[in-house]
Amino acid sequence: MSLPLVNACLNATAAVLLLLGYTAIKRGRRAVHEHYMKAAFVASSVFLACYLYYHLVVVPRQGHTTFNASGPIKVAYLVMLASHVLLAIVNLPLVLRTLWLARAERWDAHKRLARITFPIWMYVSVTGVLVYVALYVWNPTATE
Repeated sequence: MSLPLVNACLNATAAVLLLLGYTAIKRGRRAVHEHYMKAAFVASSVFLACYLYYHLVVVPRQGHTTFNASGPIKVAYLVMLASHVLLAIVNLPLVLRTLWLARAERWDAHKRLARITFPIWMYVSVTGVLVYVALYVWNPTATE
């Protein structure tokens, strides 16, 4: 299994765990919510470690995979990629702060920030999978 595929699976896992955590808190199951959110954080943390290894070690040896489409399809891919990367950068401190507020049992502040953090984290996780699919599945001449 290739590292980009592992990364896509980790992003997909995080997205599922986020949805399960969201569902749990909406049903008033705080302890279940906590477990799902911690698991989502672990999945995203492992993703980040693998992503950094891939881009710092593998890519310098093997080179980048380019998206070979052109026109509107390439523009759509680049917009998705740019929004994914920018929101991923914003997401990390938001997630850390949201988790810290929960750990400190500052529930009102946690809830306010989670309303911002959750959709960004979900978007980053889902678009991480979509970037993989676009680059390695729909990209006709790409190799892993």
